Amino acid sequence: MPGSLNLGEIVLGLFFSTIIGLIGYRRGALSRSGVVGALITGTLIFGLGGWEWGVLLIAFFISSSLLSFYRASDKEGLAEKFAKGHQRDLGQALANGGGMALLAVFSQVQPHPAWFFAAAGAMAAVNADTWATELGVLSPQPPRLLTNGRRVEVGTSGGVTWWGTGASLAGAFLIGLLGGLAALLGGQGWGAAGALLLAAVGGGMGGSLFDSLLGATVQAIYWCDTCQKETEQRVHRCHAQTRLLRGWVWLGNDLVNFIASGVGALVAVGIGWILIL
Repeated sequence: MPGSLNLGEIVLGLFFSTIIGLIGYRRGALSRSGVVGALITGTLIFGLGGWEWGVLLIAFFISSSLLSFYRASDKEGLAEKFAKGHQRDLGQALANGGGMALLAVFSQVQPHPAWFFAAAGAMAAVNADTWATELGVLSPQPPRLLTNGRRVEVGTSGGVTWWGTGASLAGAFLIGLLGGLAALLGGQGWGAAGALLLAAVGGGMGGSLFDSLLGATVQAIYWCDTCQKETEQRVHRCHAQTRLLRGWVWLGNDLVNFIASGVGALVAVGIGWILIL
């Protein structure tokens, strides 16, 4: 039976999303288009999913924004490798929150507890990957390519470190913990809370590792002949046009993140189904 829309909750969702967007813009965490993305995803997640869903989004936004500025000077030299900097635009906002926003819409069409498991898994995957990126690049040990273990330069897509893997686990755990607490406060009991925690951690790690797998194999990676450097950008920071080095030209970083969040959702639902659903 379809869920009933509550106009008040949608308005409240728009209000909170506007506050988050403006704070993010003033802090330099969001570009102008990123604010638009935050309004779209935030309104749908808060307005249709409720406060339990909104808490997970807020946790991701705050933690990822803080980590993007953590030791920023040490990470500054790596910016040329990544498709985006610490300031998130519309594409990144939709890649990170779009999957959860779609799940919020689906939860209104056919309400079921599985949707919140999927939402927690999707957001855990996004948070895990962000934490792994922001902290993994600071690892004292060089990364190794996920597919063959070969040592690669710091910031290379698909490169992993124990440092980054630990950060990924911590990022997924944060979302799982908050999801579990939301279940408790919602009167679902310790069983549901524990299942949500495990599902989110599993979904977060699964989605993050799948993100790295795509990055190591089929994500579009380019080469700047001017700077003689690898990058995820079609136009390098030196303003030179790059050429495709490997991967599929249509599979950029934003789409990889979106797919990884979907994998996280599926893994979380699978774990939840085994444990409690």
